[in-house]
Amino acid sequence: MKEYNNYSLLPYNTFGINVQAARFVEYVSVDELVAFLSANEKERSSFLQIGGGSNLLFTSDYSGTILHSAIKGYEITGQTKDYVEVCVGASEVWDDFVSYAVSCGWYGAENLSLIPGEVGASAVQNIGAYGVEVKDLIRLVDAVCIETGDVRRFSAEECQYAYRSSVFKKELKNKYIVTHVTYRLSKHPLYRLDYGNIRTELEKEKCELTLDNIRRLIIKIREAKLPDPKRIGNAGSFFMNPFIEKSQYEVLLKAYPDMPCYPAADGLVKIPAGWLIERCGWKGKSLGRAGVYEKQALVLVNRGGATGEEVVRLAKEIIRSVEEKFGITIKPEVNII
Repeated sequence: MKEYNNYSLLPYNTFGINVQAARFVEYVSVDELVAFLSANEKERSSFLQIGGGSNLLFTSDYSGTILHSAIKGYEITGQTKDYVEVCVGASEVWDDFVSYAVSCGWYGAENLSLIPGEVGASAVQNIGAYGVEVKDLIRLVDAVCIETGDVRRFSAEECQYAYRSSVFKKELKNKYIVTHVTYRLSKHPLYRLDYGNIRTELEKEKCELTLDNIRRLIIKIREAKLPDPKRIGNAGSFFMNPFIEKSQYEVLLKAYPDMPCYPAADGLVKIPAGWLIERCGWKGKSLGRAGVYEKQALVLVNRGGATGEEVVRLAKEIIRSVEEKFGITIKPEVNII
């Protein structure tokens, strides 16, 4: 276990906000985590578990204790002729796991290529892209209760997955720390090609339909429209796509005939937040040192030296203008600390 005081969180948030944690602790096993929780009972209310920081925005120094997992490893825990189940340590880089799955010829995760962050966060956030959500793959989530130190295994159903949400973001927020996630992947072709421009890219390149090619094209598409956090501070998609009543969409469609939507459950439709933001004129614009990425309006960026407060101020202005223009409220996907 590693422990530091007044520790810079610059390497642990992709927005590149230079803040410090009063205390930073990194553990390498479940036993170490349980022992630490037991020995620091009085400070438990100050604990904040983070992963790679790809979905975080710090607005100030953190006065409590930041916990970070260094639990690694892949273990095949079950398989049939149709599927394989793999238990993965929470600190494994998500895209490394996708690469591993593709190299093994396992289907299901390839559309989630190049999403930043760690495996543990995937189970909390229910990450998704190009018609796939990680809930489609998750079978089990192992976690430790911060208050009791008890180890608990959650089924996918118990995780209560929804769009960019889980029980770990709602009633169990900051109450459990994910240590391992078990995914089920198919041994048979299971392609999802009808979201975004995947099929268009396939036709353009006239390449064979293979796992390797799908992963390569997903990476190509993402790199073309999303900034590399190593060059421009960002947390990927800053806002969630809103869901509205179909009747409201039909009214808006009369004023905005090109407004896109995707069917959703319960008579709702999903509207791309990036389209709403772009139509409000924010694409490529800045407010101080925080801005909206010129290639994708859904992404807020640190133009250089921005504070977390500056990014929040920009986000609030965007939310206000979208609400004024369309009567739709968009909400941050990023966790603001």
